[in-house]
Order: sequence, then C-alpha cells, then structure tokens
Amino acid sequence: MTTPDVDSLSVVELTEAWPALSDEDRVQGFVMLSWEDAEEFFSHLSAHDAAELVLNIPEYDRQRWLRSLPPDDVADIVQEAPEEEHEAILGLLEPSVREETVALLAYDEDDAGGLMTPRYARLQAGMTAAEAIDYLRQQKSQNAEIIYYGYVVEAEDRLVGVVSFRELVMSPPEQKLRDLMTTEIVTIPEDMDQEEVSRIYAHEDLLCLPVVDAEGCMKGIVTADDIVDVVDEEATEDMQKIGGTEALDAPYLQVGFLEMLRKRGVWLILLLLLGFFTVEAMGRYEEELRKLVVLSLFIPLIISCGGNTGSQASTLVVRAMALDEVRLRDWWRVVKREFVMGLGLGTLLAVAGVLAALLWNMFSSRMGSEPMHMATAVGGSILCVVLWGTLAGSMLPFLLRRCGADPASASAPLVATLVDASGLVIYFTVAGLILQCFAA
Repeated sequence: MTTPDVDSLSVVELTEAWPALSDEDRVQGFVMLSWEDAEEFFSHLSAHDAAELVLNIPEYDRQRWLRSLPPDDVADIVQEAPEEEHEAILGLLEPSVREETVALLAYDEDDAGGLMTPRYARLQAGMTAAEAIDYLRQQKSQNAEIIYYGYVVEAEDRLVGVVSFRELVMSPPEQKLRDLMTTEIVTIPEDMDQEEVSRIYAHEDLLCLPVVDAEGCMKGIVTADDIVDVVDEEATEDMQKIGGTEALDAPYLQVGFLEMLRKRGVWLILLLLLGFFTVEAMGRYEEELRKLVVLSLFIPLIISCGGNTGSQASTLVVRAMALDEVRLRDWWRVVKREFVMGLGLGTLLAVAGVLAALLWNMFSSRMGSEPMHMATAVGGSILCVVLWGTLAGSMLPFLLRRCGADPASASAPLVATLVDASGLVIYFTVAGLILQCFAA
C-alpha cells in the first residue's frame, strides 16, 4: 500500500487517509490546507484526534487554533491531552476563555456541565422585542454559541423564561419580553449524566437546552450537536460491552496493544473461569454419560440453543433500557413477555430439534433401538433450556441496573457462559426424566 502524498491532499482525501497516517504526516497534511479547509477539517475531528493534532503542531499555530474554539471544545481537548500538558494548553488561551474553560473542567466529563457551553444569549425581562434583537446581534458578534433561543435571566443569572428568535422577529417591536417569554422551561441539572441528557433530548423538540444549578441559575446550554456526539459515544460503548469487552477510550486503531490486551483479556479470563461451572456440571453427570454416551452428542446443540436465546434477550433488553423504553419497574412485564416468548421459541426449536435428530439418526443410527425416545428427550430439553435462557438473559440487565452497574455489561458472551452451565443441568435432568418415563 502506497503512502498518500500529504502535500497535496484535499479535505476529503485527508479525512479518508487520516487513520493510516503517522503523527508527522497528519500535521504535514493539515498545515498544507487553506485556512477555510483547515477550519472545516478541524471542526469534524474527534476530541481525541484534535488533542493529538494540537499537541503536535508548532506552538504559534497551536495558540491560533485553540483561540478559535469555544470553551467547551477547548475543555474536551484538555481532557483528552496528557495531564502534564493541561497547564501549557490553558496558558495559551485568553484570560476570559481560560476562566470559562477551567470552570467547565471542574465538572465530570460525562455530566451535563461537562457537555455545555457557557456562551448563551442572555436577555432581561424588561427588554422590548426590538431591544432584544439588537442585543442578540451584539452577543452573536461576541461569540454567543447559538441565538435560536434567548434566555431571560434575573439577578445572579437565575433563569425565568425562554424566548425563541422567531418569536422575537414576529412580535411587535415594543412588546416586552416578560409578556412574550415562555416560563414553562425544560432544564437540565448541571450534574445530570450525559446519557440521561440524551434521553431528554429524544423527548423534546428543541435545538438546545439550558443547564442550571440547584438554585435555578443558568450555567450554560447543551446544543444538539453535542448530543449527537453523546448518542454516538454511548451507543459505541454499549456495543463494545455487549461484545464482551471493556469500553475503549479511543478509536479502535489508536488503542495501544497492551491497553487492548487488558480490556479484552480481563473479560475473557472471567469467562474462562465461569466456564469451569460447565465443567463441574458435566462432572456431576459423569455416571449418566457413561451409561448413555449418546447424551453427550447433543450437548453442543442444547447449550448453544440456551446461550443464543439468552444473548438475544439480553441484547434486546439492554437496548430497550438505553432508549428508555424499559425501566427498572418494568421487570415483571418483561418477565411475563419473555416467558411467553421463551415458550414459543422453545416449542419451535424443540420441534425442529426432534425432526432433525430423527433425520440425522436415519443416516447415523447412533440413537439406539428407540430413536423416538431420545429425540423426545432432546426436544423436551431444548424447550426447557430455551425458556430458561430467555428468562435469564432478559433479567440479568435488570439485576445489574438494580445493583448500580451498567446493564450493557450483560454481554452476549457472559450470558451464554452463564446459561451454558445451568443449561447442562437442565438438559441432563429433563432428558433423564423423559427417558425414565419411557423406560417405566
């Protein structure tokens, strides 16, 4: 594969080649862009990539780019940069921006306060519509983040109302804001988790939401573009956990070997240890296996049915929880729904298993002189294991949330491993009971 000529890359070409470029080539390609193209490219970089780029470009360019960003974006870059670089980055900012950035850094990265921008359009209730429009023009020139909404505040920035720019333009110039503003305001507490913030956005048809402290004083606003990043980040984190690994802190290709080894290896070791429950279950039925070796032939089939249905159920419930479609109080509704679903799926798979076992026996003749008895035992076991797997998979996310853990940790490999061991016990118990009934 030939290395791209970074001296002549367009914005689109640089974006496509970015993951494959070294730090030096990234800097070289970036500085060759025009200012307009570089602005467009820089605005679409993740905070991780932006931080690496800022730390690698010359210091005079570093200051120019940092000073072109709003405080919330600068705070994201500081959080992604090594701790020893924080003071150096903050030292390049203008005093007012540095003060705003430091205030944002006081919040946890996943809190609403860490997402917000402190630049918003402040208005007074005594203003007329015409005065407010003139004032918003001035605030826009002072880098207010967005003027789709003006926030009416009193002393100490206590939020009392919201007015849209459309309402200002459509209203009589002399109308006072106190008669025009909306006082029923959807607000976000400054310490609210970003996942909960994204849920509020999903239910509200607004372009941005105000962030307030415990006294109702405005701290900033969270805009829609910030929420898009949050939704993408949370969905990525959930997918990685469901896949049976810790959430990655950087893009896949940029995670170091040892870090990736740790994040994936810890879960695999845990699953390996849990697998010994399966070994123990088989050991407890060693005598039965000696008497009827054919039972062992169906072990992979039985446990895979339970593991697959359990993984399905856990994935559906975890996603429903992430979308706020299912809450902790809904656990009994889910139990009833998944019980019926488990019976339905178990019946379908049981019938398919019986027919497949009989067909297989026609060619192999390994099921003894009474193949129908063994096929029925297999079918009954499948029904019970699938029912159990469905219930266990759907309830594990509720159990994790009840314990304060992330439901996404109910990964498909974890559910499958847990259901495997219990599925073996169910298989040998049910199959033994059915065969004893036939023998009686």
